[in-house]
Amino acid sequence: MALPAPLHGVIPPVCTPLDARGEVDTRSLTRLVGHLIDGGVHGLFALGSTGEVAYLTDRRRATALETVVEAAGGRVPVLAGAIDTTTPRVLDQARAAAARGADALVATAPFYTRTHPREVAGHFRRLRAAVDLPLLAYDIPMAVHSKLPPSLVCELAADGTLAGVKDSSGDEGALRRLLVALGGRTGRRTGPAPGFAVLTGSELTVDAALLAGADGVVPGLGNVDPAGYVRLYDAARAGDWERAGAEQERLVALFAMTEAGPESEMGRSSSALGSFKAALRLLGVIDRDTTGLPQIPLGEPAVREVGRRLADAGLLPAR
Repeated sequence: MALPAPLHGVIPPVCTPLDARGEVDTRSLTRLVGHLIDGGVHGLFALGSTGEVAYLTDRRRATALETVVEAAGGRVPVLAGAIDTTTPRVLDQARAAAARGADALVATAPFYTRTHPREVAGHFRRLRAAVDLPLLAYDIPMAVHSKLPPSLVCELAADGTLAGVKDSSGDEGALRRLLVALGGRTGRRTGPAPGFAVLTGSELTVDAALLAGADGVVPGLGNVDPAGYVRLYDAARAGDWERAGAEQERLVALFAMTEAGPESEMGRSSSALGSFKAALRLLGVIDRDTTGLPQIPLGEPAVREVGRRLADAGLLPAR
């Protein structure tokens, strides 16, 4: 389906439910897509970090994307992560995603090897030229170990290479500078690429990003509470910043579930992804909270803490 210009709203990075063998649980994933669409989301991002793309084989990536596309049924656009180390490998992922019905691609800069901004620019241009789908850049220096300079993003927006950016850098100053360089706030941009989408991946500061002019949010926590993020987005778009701030504060408290796993026993990514899946299991959306290897699963005390956070947020009955 054609993407709106700019792409906007709440676009969760869809979790990938797994069975006990680590295979994609397609029935649970179909229910999850229904849960998200019923929550009012404006799009879906399959095969992102929250979707554990780095832990999935190519075959499992294909199964996950096919399931999301089929379950979405054209009701909302599906963005697909084409995430790998170098340009030839990303091109393979991009072509596979296009063949499976993705509406747009999301790609990081190359990683593992060190790259110069000119090499990063060439990477995105080759990808856009090879696959006729809108392309969004995924700025996630925590994983890629390089930040996309705002000047480079503007250059690639102006020449039509990029249709948008998902900013997961956590650098709010750089995000604001990018928005200013692009021409200011949503609906009033007069810069070089008025249809360019700026999406924040910083789910704890969505209200501030929307006030600054971001077009939407890609929240991992949106798997758990999509309707909450939609209420936040709608309030911000209506200019009701008090209501938006109150919803954001509720979601900040809910996000504390990501720290449920003991830091002495597991990585922070394992804790966060495990908490999202535990929450979805407790909500009855998915069958298991299995995470991809070598991540360590949450123990029962951590799962109980996740349940407490859900109850405090009004998503489960208080116990």
